[in-house]
Amino acid sequence: MKPNLEYDLFKNDTIVEKCKHSMVYSQNLYAAMCNNSFYYDDEKWSTSWRGAGSIVSDIRDAGETYLDWYCSGMYTQEGYVAESVVTDEIRLDLMKLGWVVRPYEPKLEPGVYTNVW
Repeated sequence: MKPNLEYDLFKNDTIVEKCKHSMVYSQNLYAAMCNNSFYYDDEKWSTSWRGAGSIVSDIRDAGETYLDWYCSGMYTQEGYVAESVVTDEIRLDLMKLGWVVRPYEPKLEPGVYTNVW
């Protein structure tokens, strides 16, 4: 079976409990999943911002949707972080599961350019 961070998060009682009891931890987990890649050995896993929001809302099981977390890095609530920021606590919890976080690096095809303003 290919490693799957979403599956590992759901089966980890510590992370599930932290999410259910802490909005800050939940937001920090959401933010970490945005614009980052996760590696378990050589296997890469990543998700979209909406996907990250859905994972967190499903873990919390509190009647939320991805929209409750989507772009939450712009909120000024104490303890919230911007999308792509990985707090020490989140990084450590993921490492305990065997996952390493690395910044997302898009691969451009030859001849494909991005707009830079």
